[in-house]
Amino acid sequence: MMRKLYFLLPGTGKKFACGGLFAELKTFELAKQVCPCEVVTYRQKEKNHLFLDDLLNKDNLEQIIFVISWGFDVPKLAEKLKPYNVIYHAHSAGYGFNLPASIPIITVSHNTMGYWGQNSPNSLIYYLPNQISDQFNDLNLERDIDVLVQERKSSDYLLKQLIPALQDQCNVTVINYFVDDLSKLFNRAKVYLYDSAEYWAQQRVSEGFGLQPMEALACGCQVFSSINGGLSDYLDPGFNCYKIAGYSTEYDVKRILKAIKSSQKLTLSSQILAEYRSENIIRRLEVIVEEINFFFDHKPQLKGDIDDLTKIKIAQLFFRKVWKKLFKK
Repeated sequence: MMRKLYFLLPGTGKKFACGGLFAELKTFELAKQVCPCEVVTYRQKEKNHLFLDDLLNKDNLEQIIFVISWGFDVPKLAEKLKPYNVIYHAHSAGYGFNLPASIPIITVSHNTMGYWGQNSPNSLIYYLPNQISDQFNDLNLERDIDVLVQERKSSDYLLKQLIPALQDQCNVTVINYFVDDLSKLFNRAKVYLYDSAEYWAQQRVSEGFGLQPMEALACGCQVFSSINGGLSDYLDPGFNCYKIAGYSTEYDVKRILKAIKSSQKLTLSSQILAEYRSENIIRRLEVIVEEINFFFDHKPQLKGDIDDLTKIKIAQLFFRKVWKKLFKK
């Protein structure tokens, strides 16, 4: 039997609006096509959703699975939900917490999957990329914007050095407000600039996925981007994008102006894009949800007897290695 998935979110209103919220709600909508699903809030009570504390007072919770995802809240939620079936939907990496092997992990990028593969080697781990919506396509419109930039997450270098240098030579549009449909802007722009490494270094976590460069590429934009975190999953400098911040501001300007004038475009192949479209994600979800249900079917009768890779365990392995070398001598 397929258990019902409860996607836990602090809230769904403007207060919590961010890329992580939108990505989680997209996953929720796709998951509804695979099994019963519902959104549950835990910080803010909302009219149209269940509230976690109210839900925990009910019976038969062994027939549901809680999906936790809000990075900074995950340790507290994992402890609170210890008696229940829980999975972690991991976007960014580097929050510094560990999870018990009893919690399967679903990651949105290979980069994040590698992080958890190292830090939770005894957990079940799966890869489920974020969705790129169908409206992100090249509509072959006239492109009246030379360079498009979103101010949020952009580096000081991008905002204070590169953009001023470009503004003297081409038409630059900087977006510093929420845009409901970025696909329209991406279809008007020739080049899109994205440089988030500095932002995520300040947050001390990784770029979990980096959806905007992929959306821009799908709309026919040339993309100059950083390659940090999840961006390294699909960006390939020189083949489908350009690496931004290439040694000097002047060199970046020369490359961007060349890309604006060039008739040859670097873009993502249809095969790469297909991996992130809803059809493939639903197909992967069917496999992952079935495997996780099988695990929770058997978990009550199983004993977790694989040693965790703790700091103490690593220290023991190190001293054992040193001791063996000394003993040989």
